[in-house]
Amino acid sequence: MTATAKQSLKRSSTAPEKPSFWSMAHELSKYTEYERLERIRAGFEPYWLLATKAAFGLTIPMIAGIANVSVSTVERRLRSTDALDAVASERIDRLAQVAVLAEDVFEKTDAASKWMATPNDSLGGRTPLSLCETELGARQVRRVLHAIEWGGVV
Repeated sequence: MTATAKQSLKRSSTAPEKPSFWSMAHELSKYTEYERLERIRAGFEPYWLLATKAAFGLTIPMIAGIANVSVSTVERRLRSTDALDAVASERIDRLAQVAVLAEDVFEKTDAASKWMATPNDSLGGRTPLSLCETELGARQVRRVLHAIEWGGVV
């Protein structure tokens, strides 16, 4: 075995790679609503913040806004293993559900990520990501995605 292969094995055995936002969102979408509510109440793992940040090219202040927490809370959660509170977990859950729908519509993760992070005229110039901060906003994003999917007028 080459030295490079040994290093690769050593890295993978000591520090397992964290799942991506997309793989976690797909796993979450398989749960029933009751199971998702239980997960929200228990609190999502803090890693969801990093995975969401990476998936959409966000800054720490942006992810703090999406999760409805302060920047210092995001930083503190990322240093600990304490679960997110129910409000932050529910916001991440909502974003994950809308993102999976976007991926279904655009048929590619990269296209869905880009669409979610880009201001949209049909959404009043706001990004779909920012609208997912509320259920009403997420409903607007879903409406636009369904219009794109079915060729309807927004």
